[in-house]
Amino acid sequence: MINRDALAEFLRHRREALQPEDVGMPRGQRRRTAGLRREEVAVLCHMSPDYYARLERASGPAPSTQMIASIAQGLHLSLDERDHLFRLAGHEPPGRGAGSEHVSPGMLRVFDQLVDTAAEIGTELGETLRQTPLAAALTGEASRYEGPLRSRGYRWFADPSSRERYLPEDHAFLSRMYVSGLRGVIGQRGPHSRAAGLAARLRDESEEFRELWEGQEIGVRPDEVKRFRHPEVGVMELNCQVLLDPLQSHWLMVYTANPGSESYERLRLLSVLAAPVSP
Repeated sequence: MINRDALAEFLRHRREALQPEDVGMPRGQRRRTAGLRREEVAVLCHMSPDYYARLERASGPAPSTQMIASIAQGLHLSLDERDHLFRLAGHEPPGRGAGSEHVSPGMLRVFDQLVDTAAEIGTELGETLRQTPLAAALTGEASRYEGPLRSRGYRWFADPSSRERYLPEDHAFLSRMYVSGLRGVIGQRGPHSRAAGLAARLRDESEEFRELWEGQEIGVRPDEVKRFRHPEVGVMELNCQVLLDPLQSHWLMVYTANPGSESYERLRLLSVLAAPVSP
């Protein structure tokens, strides 16, 4: 059962403990609010300011698990804080580890500082959890996918359009890499894991995947330099640095180009094209 008063108090406390710069927001001038404003939290949590304000006033409808998960992520809660928030809202906390989509506060803090960089956070199955605008412009907007298509490895074999931003001569290696990576995850998570379910689907749906799967290849690592073929700015060779969160099995990937190179200039041009238009 929901504990409205305790939920409201906990939300207020966590909101007031955060500063705009903690979540990648500008501080602005004449700021009198202790911590974040309710309107700012609402933006972070992808909900209306009125709905969030009612939660802090211990009123309104009981929030769903999806809403609580969004609030926990927007407020940059730790896993223990997230679980506490779920219980206050009358819900059983979701599981931790490989199946969790709750990004750790530390990784979010790093990500929030990369707003002008091509960066994204994802799961071990290649499901994108966060993208900067430049990353979305580079690799494609990932939030539109649902179900198995959220996995970039699954999309690679199930959706031919997912290959359009990569050079044809790189396709064979990337196919081997995705199959090898999925096999490695299954080795860690077991035959009844989500990874095993994706592999079973792809064996039924893709002849290419099935042939590569039968090869039993493991340990095909991604190259440090990746080549992208963007429809507006052309081919770019980008370095890929990865930060791993072993507790949540999440990765933060950052794409950069060598200063002064043609790829560097094209990535800068793409950042201009990806920038939001001021009203």
